[in-house]
Amino acid sequence: MAVTLADIKKLRDMTGAGMMDVKKALEEALGDFEKAKDLLRKRGQAIAAKRSDREASEGCVLAKAENGFGAIVGVKCETDFVAKNADFVGMVKLILDAAMDHKPASLEELKKIKIGNFTVEEIVTERSGVTGEKMELSDYAFLKAPKVDAYNHLGNKLSSLVAADSADANQETVHGMNMQVASMAPVALDAEHVAQEVKDRELAVAVDKTKQDEIKKAVENELRKAGINPAHADSDDHIASNTAKGWLTEAQAALAREIREKVPAAAEAALNLKKIEMIAQGRLQKFLKESTLVEQQYILSDAKELVKDVLKKQNVNIIDFKRITLNQE
Repeated sequence: MAVTLADIKKLRDMTGAGMMDVKKALEEALGDFEKAKDLLRKRGQAIAAKRSDREASEGCVLAKAENGFGAIVGVKCETDFVAKNADFVGMVKLILDAAMDHKPASLEELKKIKIGNFTVEEIVTERSGVTGEKMELSDYAFLKAPKVDAYNHLGNKLSSLVAADSADANQETVHGMNMQVASMAPVALDAEHVAQEVKDRELAVAVDKTKQDEIKKAVENELRKAGINPAHADSDDHIASNTAKGWLTEAQAALAREIREKVPAAAEAALNLKKIEMIAQGRLQKFLKESTLVEQQYILSDAKELVKDVLKKQNVNIIDFKRITLNQE
């Protein structure tokens, strides 16, 4: 039986599988769509193993909350075409519903939950065989609290949960805070909840950046003293190109290279470490203000209020949040 392009497109839309895989399955099934779908499913584990080393950077993330429990589930695949396929999204919804019913405490527990005769992990593997793409249940997060709100951003690539300490907390405010979390990606509720390792890392980055800034200033000052525009000599490539343009003389170019070679070491040796630490601490505080939920400017406030002020005014206490995204940020 000849397989038509319309048949191939129909089965591809139904399964999200590749064109050649669909064509081959239809030919083997003599045009029987259900048999063709079964053939695609049976290839699941073999295809999953074959594609295990491929990158899965697309996918679907969904969140749901009810009765004081909320969950986020993320499943990755290789292409946006499969990520948007109705059956793929339906599978993620099915897994999310299983998470809501069973309330697993970890990603590994979620993988072992049975839906019908198959575990969640087996269902993902089977779908991998249907589509011919690598897939993985990559993310799971949950919250338990008197009130939990779920937010799904358009496109199914970003979801978040926010928990409040009272079931009577204003729903509009709680949901607004959820949108804040999704949009502004805070690292913690407040400075006290930021992990010490995060603070240590950010302080180390701030110290290094401050040192480099001070060294750069020293080099620029020496260039200015020599009558050289620092913008014309901020790299060896710029020195060469600006000499060719006539903006630097050969003598100035040679002097600029000498300054860039010798001044940094001397400037580093002369750094005022107490000053460096003070500036770095200021940068750390700026990071904590910009990156913790309560200190951020509330995105839904025309008056540019801080989140903490809005929460106080509405008498709402946010106690936790979760955020999962497949977007590059």
